[in-house]
Amino acid sequence: MLTLGAGNRLRTGRWLLLAMLALLHSVMLLGVGSPWSHPLLLAHLGLFLLWQPLWHGEREVGYGAFAFIALAAAVAMFWLNWWAIAFWLTGLFGLVGARIFVFRDRWARLLHLSVMAYLLAALLLWVVPNLFAAQSTVEVGRALIWYVLPVLLLLMAALPVHNEQIGASQTVDFIYSLLLFLLLALVVLGSLAFMTLAQLGYLEALLRTLFLMGLMLLALGSLWNPRFGFGGLQVIFSRYLLNVGTPFEGWLTQLAEAAQREPDAAAYLRRALGMLAVFPWLSGLSWQSPDGGGQIGQSAKHEIRVQEGELNLTMYTGQSLSPAVLLHIHLLAQLIGYFYQAKQREQRLRDITRLQAVYETGARLTHDLKNMLQSLFALTAITQSREEKTQQLLLQQLPILSQRIGLALSKLEQPQLESDVPPLSLAAWLDALRLRNKHQQIDWLLPDKIPDRKIPAALFDCVVDNLLDNALRKRQTEHDISIFVKIDAEPLCVTVCDSGDAIPEAIAASLMHRVIASENGLGVGLYQAARWAEQQGYRLTLTSNQRGKVCFELRCPVPQRK
Repeated sequence: MLTLGAGNRLRTGRWLLLAMLALLHSVMLLGVGSPWSHPLLLAHLGLFLLWQPLWHGEREVGYGAFAFIALAAAVAMFWLNWWAIAFWLTGLFGLVGARIFVFRDRWARLLHLSVMAYLLAALLLWVVPNLFAAQSTVEVGRALIWYVLPVLLLLMAALPVHNEQIGASQTVDFIYSLLLFLLLALVVLGSLAFMTLAQLGYLEALLRTLFLMGLMLLALGSLWNPRFGFGGLQVIFSRYLLNVGTPFEGWLTQLAEAAQREPDAAAYLRRALGMLAVFPWLSGLSWQSPDGGGQIGQSAKHEIRVQEGELNLTMYTGQSLSPAVLLHIHLLAQLIGYFYQAKQREQRLRDITRLQAVYETGARLTHDLKNMLQSLFALTAITQSREEKTQQLLLQQLPILSQRIGLALSKLEQPQLESDVPPLSLAAWLDALRLRNKHQQIDWLLPDKIPDRKIPAALFDCVVDNLLDNALRKRQTEHDISIFVKIDAEPLCVTVCDSGDAIPEAIAASLMHRVIASENGLGVGLYQAARWAEQQGYRLTLTSNQRGKVCFELRCPVPQRK
């Protein structure tokens, strides 16, 4: 009893093919009139059913395949003639020729090329001469069928061919097979036409037919890929292959429109797969994705599985599809997968943008709360002093502090209204800033006349308070350094400098461009202040970074003259 592996090797090996050809050779050698030809041809058909690459041997034979088998058996028993043999050899030539490009092993290709040469020689030099009663050619073919072709079969048996895989042996390109069948049939019928119309011998008619076929193939080859400006038949044929059921360009347009209209990745996937399910050669499909799964239509016995990223797609068809249609299906599935991944990335970017907005708002509020706590600390220090102007200072500072607390509460409620906060005059803001830092040793370099203009007080408070806080922290480690604040009128510019050590180059290069690790906090103060200033149309820069002079500058945009 044969094991499964041995059965597979028998079914896919070359010995089955050679045994099938040996039985067919015996039928041609004995002739159609011999009583042994019928059983030999039936045995040949039985081996062909084991070898054939059209249906898998383990699958159930359908009604169409059963009808074909019954018809071939009936012809072999009751209507065996040279026409039937010629038709059968032409069909075998097309089947074998369509499988050559499947095999990667050169010996396997050489084996199938030898089989094609055997079938072509037997058809043109033995079967067709007997069919057309060309006696002179029959005598030449007799030596071929008795001596040359058996030697060719022995040479094919001696080739070092390895057993091919089952999946590879079960692949037949229908287009190639049909083209080879029609080409060989045209050679036979063309020879018959020359013999009948031009009253030529068979060999002369065959040579004329082959010469004309060669010219025709040469012309088609030049038209397939021309070099004189014409697009060629290749473009037309490729366009035909890419239009299976519906125009390919129109389907791509619908797919792109669905990607634009559907903001959600899951909704887009359902719509795109619904568009794919309308193709007539699909009975249904199912999918699995990170957003869930689903099924459209009904399942069938043939499945096509495609995986594109995290999308697993299974398509069901009622019949086996050709390689061209399979290529088309994989292309469409890849396009859907690419658009789906793009929608996923777009959704992640939206989530990141929302989280970034929350983070930036929280960071700004943190600095606002820190500044207000510093103001409260300054007011507490003022109230503890016994100066006569204490009451007056409290009356001036408490409304400003109340305004800043109200602004922080409005940011918590509606962060998007930050730009709608009413501006404050530069003189009032400067007085409040000096009062908050009255107890600190800070030098103030002010112009003779403060310009009468409005500024975004929240932005200026955030920037200057951060700069002063960093300078005061530096003073705790570097004693006796001086800090000064300078204000220029035209154009408006606020500069905060200290006489301490320079900022390290590695930190200075990334300062205000990204978050910098800080020993005294999260290191986001200047980064957030610079981003906020940029959003408001201002610019925060490090203008000087040398020992004894480290300066930051907040510059107002210069108004354009009309």
